[in-house]
Amino acid sequence: MSFYRWRPHPWHGLEIGEHAPDVVNAYIEITPFDSVKYEVDKTTGYLRVDRPQLTSSMPPTLYGFIPRTYCGTKVQALSPTSKCGDHDPLDICVITERPINRGEVILRARVIGGVQMVDHEEADDKIIAVLHEDRFWGHVTQINQIPASLCDRLRHYFETYKQTPGNEAPVKIFDIYDAERAKIVIAASQEDYNEIYNNRYDK
Repeated sequence: MSFYRWRPHPWHGLEIGEHAPDVVNAYIEITPFDSVKYEVDKTTGYLRVDRPQLTSSMPPTLYGFIPRTYCGTKVQALSPTSKCGDHDPLDICVITERPINRGEVILRARVIGGVQMVDHEEADDKIIAVLHEDRFWGHVTQINQIPASLCDRLRHYFETYKQTPGNEAPVKIFDIYDAERAKIVIAASQEDYNEIYNNRYDK
């Protein structure tokens, strides 16, 4: 029987999943019910308060990141309008039919697409996925199979979530792409992670 003596760091101590990049593990930081932006603390692995949501817009899906990924030079190369990666794990938005109203959970997510986003000239892609084995979304394998209105809400949220009154948002969305490209971005983020961390966090 194996166990962790101490709580593993959700970025470095969890696995990406044996069926990646098709189905990946996701660590959820915030939910559609959160009016505060939570973010994992890179030193301790616990959730910290990053900031209150700056606008009345709420995240339309679960939102977190894929363990053992990193947005570095290889992710940036797939986003030619950016100058560098954002030096964070790769973000993921997970669609579910049943409401999940708490963060700091781990789930399996089936990749269906992504958002090519640049934030302050940094590549900041958002992978879009559906909860694995969610029966309502069980048929979905591509981004064009979800309602266009949901894509619009995702776009609107990320275009405005850092906007402050009287100022232009520092975020640009250039594309919403399909599952094949999303899997290429995930693979690039895995390569970036291995290059930076060189498997130092393997158990």
